[in-house]
Amino acid sequence: MRLSLSLAIHPISDISFGGSTSLAGTRLVLDKDELVREILEDRRLTGVELEIAKPGDSFRAGIIADVVEPRAKELGDGTDFPGVIGNHAIAGNGTTHVLRGTAVSLVDEGAPPLTGRMLEMSGPAAEASDYGGLQHVVIAPQAGADVPRHSAQNAYRAAMLKTAIHMAKASIGQQPASTEVIDIEGPRVSGREGLPRVAYIAQIYGHQMIAEPDEQVLYGSNTAGMVPVLLHPAEWLDGAVVTSSNFNMSVETFFYQNHPIILDLYRRHQARELTFVGTIATVAASEEVDRNRNCMMAAHTAKTALGADAVILTKYGGGAPHADMGLTAHLCEQMGMRTTVQVSDAARDRRAESAMLFSYDDVDAIVYGGGNDMKWSVPAAERVLAGTVEAAEALGAPQELGAASVLGVVNQQGASRLRAVVY
Repeated sequence: MRLSLSLAIHPISDISFGGSTSLAGTRLVLDKDELVREILEDRRLTGVELEIAKPGDSFRAGIIADVVEPRAKELGDGTDFPGVIGNHAIAGNGTTHVLRGTAVSLVDEGAPPLTGRMLEMSGPAAEASDYGGLQHVVIAPQAGADVPRHSAQNAYRAAMLKTAIHMAKASIGQQPASTEVIDIEGPRVSGREGLPRVAYIAQIYGHQMIAEPDEQVLYGSNTAGMVPVLLHPAEWLDGAVVTSSNFNMSVETFFYQNHPIILDLYRRHQARELTFVGTIATVAASEEVDRNRNCMMAAHTAKTALGADAVILTKYGGGAPHADMGLTAHLCEQMGMRTTVQVSDAARDRRAESAMLFSYDDVDAIVYGGGNDMKWSVPAAERVLAGTVEAAEALGAPQELGAASVLGVVNQQGASRLRAVVY
């Protein structure tokens, strides 16, 4: 089946709490009480705090587990976040309404303060992040004391996605400002002879951390036992893949929805610079036998099922995912496919050699994302949203923030505004 996804774009310039949830032009009003009631239908949750954060606000929130762009499917065109919120259905088809310029950011009440990423809305640190310029609804759900940690995280995820859908439903029935169509024929495309056939292999989880039974990553699956899977590019953009709420490695669901690599490949496909033949979702293994199998299968699928001449690869996490990506690229090269890999800046000594956890002579096209060694001194925040009083006090104080602590500065999917340069 050929998938065709239409993104109905509704730009938002302002969000406020008020009467009934509604969208008037570019201004979104949210009925806070109604939204809270919807979130607390999940009996695992005992409460939720909601705040609106705007660009330039002296506002800080954390620790942030995930960020999502508010979206909702047109009635009859599928389900929202299938397998996670909606019933199982293939994503990437029909019309999806998008509130562009907005985000829902999820605070994890169980995360220790100052050990993860925080949302910063003002100053140079905010300017270095793709999230600093967005209108945010920040939610901090609270789970019951008897709810296991993994189940609480599952409930937090559901609360975030329900909030995003609730917001976007206000745009259904209204004329969008623009429409973006993602329509790719797939590997059987004809009439494009002479153009390089390019595939994308992307890790969506790293199994150096145990996947909980109720962890939801791919169509609601926790990826345990997963082998490489073919996905249409539009499936990524339409909610088939969400980031792990238990083990988030500088990847937010927001960037799957707006995947910079997939969208750039699609743009180049439309411009007839190349033929984008498809994507493969895979995982990083914790055991050598799984690594060898998954890397072999990913490379084999790119060659035989997609007929790729070239492959772009990204990873999810640090050391083991880095090695898996390198081996997959090496096997692709051995099969005659040229590769480019993207690695994150993990070199604390600022040496490129320290960031390389693989060494294959044929894997020599490397995009090196930077920024990890950058720091900013930030003043006390006027408003703070955190999971606990202690966390709020720690987050709100004047401090020095490293790039890895600021949401949206370091990104594994090619969306960072910063790049490391070897000189």
